[in-house]
Amino acid sequence: MQPEYIVLFVLGLAPIAIVLIVLRYRYQQAKARYSAVMHLADKGMAPPQQLLIEPRVAFCERRRALVLISIGLGIIAMFVAMPTPYDDGRGVRELWGLGLLPLITGFGYLSSWWLNRRDAKHG
Repeated sequence: MQPEYIVLFVLGLAPIAIVLIVLRYRYQQAKARYSAVMHLADKGMAPPQQLLIEPRVAFCERRRALVLISIGLGIIAMFVAMPTPYDDGRGVRELWGLGLLPLITGFGYLSSWWLNRRDAKHG
């Protein structure tokens, strides 16, 4: 296997590993919350409402948008900065378009947040 393919393979696995780590962390949090509810129910106590409600972050669309925009710009900058040319004259630099997916998705979340905020003011 050529070194260029190894780099692309590792770069492809990194986001998958990050998503799996985040999902496992959320699963462990939910499991701990439900075991606390069951422990209180076994003792005959009523669990507080805060334990029964899934935690949500206010304005998470704005934060998610800014993170995705930053990731998209970072991916574009990374691929543009890579000077490694292939034997046929093409380079890794031509893969900058992969950063457009998170960038455009981030702009979509940002516009959704902005429209929801505007509707809340007028409605």
